[in-house]
Amino acid sequence: MLTAKNLEKYADVLLWALKTARKISMKKNEIVLIQYDLPALPLAEILYGRILDGGMRPVQRLAATCGMELSFYQKANPGQLTFIAPGDKELYKNINGRIYLHAPQSLTHLKDIDSAKIGKAIVSRKPLKDILDKREELSQYAWTLCILPTDELARQAKMSLQQYTTQVIKGCYLDAPDPVAEWKKIHKEINVIKKQLSSLKVKHFHLESAKMDLRITPGEQRKWAGVSGHNVPSFEVFVSPDWRGTEGVYFANLPSFRSGNYIEDVRIRFAKGQAVSIEAKQGEEFVKKQLAMDEGARRLGEFSLTDKRFSRIDRFMADTLFDENFGGNEGNCHIALGSSYSDTYSGNSARLTAALKKKLGFNDSALHWDLVNTEQKTVTAHLLNGRKVIIYDRGVFKI
Repeated sequence: MLTAKNLEKYADVLLWALKTARKISMKKNEIVLIQYDLPALPLAEILYGRILDGGMRPVQRLAATCGMELSFYQKANPGQLTFIAPGDKELYKNINGRIYLHAPQSLTHLKDIDSAKIGKAIVSRKPLKDILDKREELSQYAWTLCILPTDELARQAKMSLQQYTTQVIKGCYLDAPDPVAEWKKIHKEINVIKKQLSSLKVKHFHLESAKMDLRITPGEQRKWAGVSGHNVPSFEVFVSPDWRGTEGVYFANLPSFRSGNYIEDVRIRFAKGQAVSIEAKQGEEFVKKQLAMDEGARRLGEFSLTDKRFSRIDRFMADTLFDENFGGNEGNCHIALGSSYSDTYSGNSARLTAALKKKLGFNDSALHWDLVNTEQKTVTAHLLNGRKVIIYDRGVFKI
């Protein structure tokens, strides 16, 4: 388990991340929501005190336990399934920051639940997501999240709890004398890469690996984002592309846990921006139902690359937050099916209306599901002037 000193350093990094994600300074009397799984209580208590010390107003919410989630999906009638508690919308309209501490005690407790039922519940809560997305576009709100080691995470990642804890400490730089200083350095260096990528006039990107051949169109008025404070750890650099230009085959060789289900070796073929063929070695039916959640679930919402020079994550962690930032020998890329990120819009995001998002090809969905590929790969940018530039090869940015 994480020591008291580890937890104090984790709190330092999370508060730096939240402030960085906000883009503007957090102010006294602003409201910060701490959401946490039960095993994360010790870190939640530290953050609660730190937020008070900063003159802000903490609000705490314990997430539903695995037993509660299972009872909900087993027993909820249609009205209960889509019920939004009184006060939730009011809270989301007023919070200025949110920190989520993920410490799952089970990853497969919903494996026998109809995924269509899970999807219906997720869609019903999209209005809350929309509130937070708009507040973030207006720089009124920011969020960050992290994971804490649990027996279940360690078991599913085929490690001992101590080995898993060591990976978390290493991945978040909690073993450094001053982790925040390390993150500030990474933030500065990756900002240079983001600016270089954003300066390219790209018609489309071509991803090639042993099992992948995919074309992604960035679209107009885009910029690359990443290491913005939204996740701890985070080394990825990403863009939300114009979903309409996605063509070819994507393969996720890293397993994934989602909504209590295990998914392995997902292969998706895109045509005219839509996922038209979906296969998986395990969990195929679940994947298909997730991608039928709403109109945007079969479309691309994100394209991301991680440079192995920054990431110290070199093992499967059974958690998307770490796995989408995998470094290892070849780095990683991942796509997200579903919703786009408006912070990859190159203009003023406060003016990014629903109509403009649609015109520019930003995808909208209740789903956002990251699928990770860690194969040796090359990413080539086909520029508008006809030139070709390799931007990523063998896990390293080449620009």
